[in-house]
Amino acid sequence: MEMLGAVYLSCCCFGISLLAFVLSYLLVEKVPEQEKSSVYECGFDPYEIARIPFSVRFFLVGILFIIFDLEVVFLFPWGVLYIIMGGLGTWVVYLFLWILVVGLVYEWKVGGLDWE
Repeated sequence: MEMLGAVYLSCCCFGISLLAFVLSYLLVEKVPEQEKSSVYECGFDPYEIARIPFSVRFFLVGILFIIFDLEVVFLFPWGVLYIIMGGLGTWVVYLFLWILVVGLVYEWKVGGLDWE
């Protein structure tokens, strides 16, 4: 019976979100203006063309941030299930954190985090 309630709730949520999407598409006034279609850069008019190459360091720091940020997200389920997992789960998370620290120290020593 609980499964049926969960399916019903999921269908209702999906239906409401689909209805909101369709209504917003149908009811919005579509008036293209020059301001809406112009390039926006932090409130300023663009000074140059947008095809200026970026430094590779910018992309490297961004990728490293995403990697370490996603790895830290794996700690949230462990925090929720801490009591159920017991001692083995704790040691697995310690190993996981140790691998994170080793990776961070490696990137630091190689110079991957230097902005120069």
